Order: sequence, then structure tokens, then C-alpha cells
Amino acid sequence: MSALRTRALAALALIAPIGLAGCGGDGGGAGGGGEAAQGKTFTLDIPADPGALDPQGSAVSALFGMTQFAYDNLVAVAEDGTILPQLAGAWTVDGTTLTFDIKSGVTCADGAPFTAQTVVDNIAYVEDPKNKSPFLGVFIPAGATASASGSKVTVKLAAPAPFVLNSFSNLPMVCDAGMKDRASLKAKTNGTGPYVLTEAVPSNRYTYQLREGYTWGPGGATTAEKGMPAKVVVKIVANETTAANELLGSTVNAVQITGSDAGRLSGAGLKSVGTQAMIGQQWYNHAKGHPTSDPAVRMALTQALDLKQLQVALTSGKGAAATQLATLEPTGCAGDAVTGHLPAFDAAAAGATLDAAGWTKGADGVRAKDGKPLSVSFIYDNSLGTGGGAAAELAAAAWKAIGVDVKATQQNQTQLSGALFGTGDWDVAWAPVNVSTPDQIMPFVSGPAAPKGTNFASIDNADYLAAATKAMGVTGADGCKDWFAAEQALYRSADLVPFANNVIPIFLKGAELSVIGNIVPTSIRMLG
Repeated sequence: MSALRTRALAALALIAPIGLAGCGGDGGGAGGGGEAAQGKTFTLDIPADPGALDPQGSAVSALFGMTQFAYDNLVAVAEDGTILPQLAGAWTVDGTTLTFDIKSGVTCADGAPFTAQTVVDNIAYVEDPKNKSPFLGVFIPAGATASASGSKVTVKLAAPAPFVLNSFSNLPMVCDAGMKDRASLKAKTNGTGPYVLTEAVPSNRYTYQLREGYTWGPGGATTAEKGMPAKVVVKIVANETTAANELLGSTVNAVQITGSDAGRLSGAGLKSVGTQAMIGQQWYNHAKGHPTSDPAVRMALTQALDLKQLQVALTSGKGAAATQLATLEPTGCAGDAVTGHLPAFDAAAAGATLDAAGWTKGADGVRAKDGKPLSVSFIYDNSLGTGGGAAAELAAAAWKAIGVDVKATQQNQTQLSGALFGTGDWDVAWAPVNVSTPDQIMPFVSGPAAPKGTNFASIDNADYLAAATKAMGVTGADGCKDWFAAEQALYRSADLVPFANNVIPIFLKGAELSVIGNIVPTSIRMLG
């Protein structure tokens, strides 16, 4: 992550195989039959290195997915949205007060007991702004305080939180030794999870060893199940074609493919598990000094795009239009908040919008205002695959056609996160944020701007905030009408443009597993 800021998106590069933050996915297993086999190694290719491994220091997709192997949450979410026990065996929600009863016998990888006080310390750490955890306000409500009595944790919220248990299902718990020495978590793990990290070779591979005696997984899952891999190896392989070849050659067991190689793997008879996600989401930098701080520029850049065409290019014709900001299933709200609320495609109107705002074309075809050319820095995630490059070319061409000078740059997760949360050196970004409930997106589209907050685009939309604040006072899905009204305020102003969803496949060979937002480690079964 950027040295200036360690905050990161919740699932910044959603395409990374195990990095979809939040709860979602079809939960189905796949792998091609066969009997469960003991003592095997499960090998997974991912396209980007996770960086420092502190599970509460970054939520970029690669790290968030890898975190699940070594760390647990208080509760989990099932495929159908049911809340399941994990570290907590029971819980209550009474207005702004929550209680969690921590299971007895839970131990850390170093053998130390995991206690209610450990939970309190984790909550206090994330809640302290000086620690700059990206989970503050996203997976744990800001202003929450916690106390412990015996095995019971009591959490007091500063305000109602409509999907609070879903949020806590994404907050990884660090054991006492790790809490005391955060620097030790950069290259090793210290949690209660089903695996423990035994080898870390950055930009190459990470190796995990199965823990014996683990009995507190989601819904009571254990590591005693037949077929669970004795080791998990996560390899960094940036090239999708290389990853596909490794799967076909049986040197790995799982890869996620977004480009044309998916057809090759399907044609070879390999099964896959799919995850519904937003992969097309356009952000504008509203901060002062950027051309996109001008509402007219944001509107024109949106009007110039044929979003349907971009969706087809980005998803190779297999995706669908975006429907809401919380995409990962099971979602907190059902329905379509997007259709009919984004500015319509009209290149002539885009030019007229810029004309009216004083951006006039020069002899070179590039618009300028007060002597300053309309030059836009456009960054997009390299995890979007070949479709991402094709769609980015279409967008850049459309903008150039209306007189915008565009510099398009493909970046990896670390570069993209550093620009968004650190340097601020960007005007337009394709950096999909994937969450399962609408309250989780709120810190990214309102509140303090980066680097002080998670609002990396510096969005300030009073209509959004009014509707979202109203929705925050209502429990669960009862507030969805207001959540959708809040989103639509962003769309009407062209503050944020979601344009493509797709089912992202994880192809498997010699193994089967389930995906609920991320690969569920206790679901992996090696096949003989």
C-alpha cells in the first residue's frame, strides 16, 4: 500500500480470485467428482500480491481473501443470508446494543486462548482513527465501543446500524500476541483460523498449514473433515493465460479467469464456481484542482459513454447492466436502483454540456478553460483482464471525440490503491468496490475524504447523505427504498457510474469448494 496511506478499498480489485469483500457468491461447490483425498495440497493462483498481511490494515482483494485462511470472524453469513455462529456461539441485537457469547475452547495458532477481551481489543483497535483501518465505518460502525464480562462481549453503537451482523461477519479477529505486536503481522499470521501461514515469499507464493483441533468454523465447521487439504499454497500469477495453462496442466487446483481463457477452460470440461460482482464502476475525483471537480465535466464524461457498449466489451458479452451498489449475494436489498437514473448516452449533449460550462475546443481539438486544457488522467485495474483493456480504449476514444485529452493507464492493485488513497493522482478510475449491504458503501461516497477518510473520490452529495441517513435509522431491508433513493442521487449527478455486473468464475481441477464472497477455506475438498 502507499506509504502515505494504508487505507484500501473493500475489494478494491474485485477480480482477484479470493478477494471479494463482503458476503456473496452462489455458495455452490464444483470440481469434477471423485472421492475426498487426505493429505493433499491445494494450490490457488491469484493475479496480485496482497502486500503487508495485517488483516485489519488493508482490504484489497488479494489480502481480504487470504485472510480467511488464518483468521475468523465473530459470525458468518450463509448462502441464503442466514447468520451463522463462528467465534461467537450466540448473539443478540437490541437496538444499538449487541452481545456476542464467545465459544469456549477457541485457541489461537500459537496456542493462546481467544477470549472476549480479545474481541474488545480488536474492536477498539479498528475504532481508533490513528490506526487507519479500512474497516472503520465499513465493517464496523464508527463510534462503537465494546466491553467484556466473562465470555460475553457487549457492543454499544453510536447510532443504529441496519445490517450490523453482516458487517461483523467481515471483521477478522487478531489474537493477543498479534495485537501487541502489529509489525509481526506484516509477514506472518496470528489468528484462530483453520490454517496458519508457514511461508511467505512476496510476489511469489504463500503457504498455509492445516490446524488440528479446529472446531469453531462457520456453522460449526471443523478441520477434521475428510478431504481438507493439509496445505494451501497461494501463488502470484499475473497472466491469466499462464494461470489457465497451469490449471490444465494440473499444477494448480483453482484459478479465476475473466478473459477469453474462460472459454478454453470450459471447453476442456472444467467446472467452475461463480461469484456475482460489479466489475464496471466509474469514479470521478471530485477534489479541488482536478478537472472532474467540475460537475459539468463529470456529466459530460458520462453522457459521452455508451455504457451498454462498455458493459459488452468489459464482460466479453457475458455480463449484465449494474443494478445497485451492493452486489455481492446475498444482498441486503433486492431490486434495480440504476436503470433509468444514469445520464443517457448522447455525445452531442456531452459537447453542449462542456460548451455551456466554458470548455471550448482549440485548434488541436482539445477543449480548454481559462487557458487550462481539459486533460484527464484515467486509471483502471489490470485485474479487469483483456475486457478491461478493450473497454478502456472505447471510453478513451469517446472522451477524445468530445475534445478531452485522455491519458489512460492500467495499474495493479498496489498502484491503484496508492493513487486513490495516497497520491490522489487520478481524475477517472475504474476501481470496483464490492459489498453486500448498502451501508457498507456509505463511507466510500460520503464523509471525510482521503487521506483522512475512506471517501477517496471526495464525493459530497447532500441528497445522497439525507436519504442514506434516513435509511440508517431503519432495520435491514425496511430501509431499502431510502437506500435506493440515496444511490440515485449519485447517479443523477454523475458522481458515480456503475455500468457492468458479471458472474466471475473460479475454475477448479482436483478439488471442490464453495464461494460466499470469498473461497470458504473449510469448504475445500481435495479429490482423489
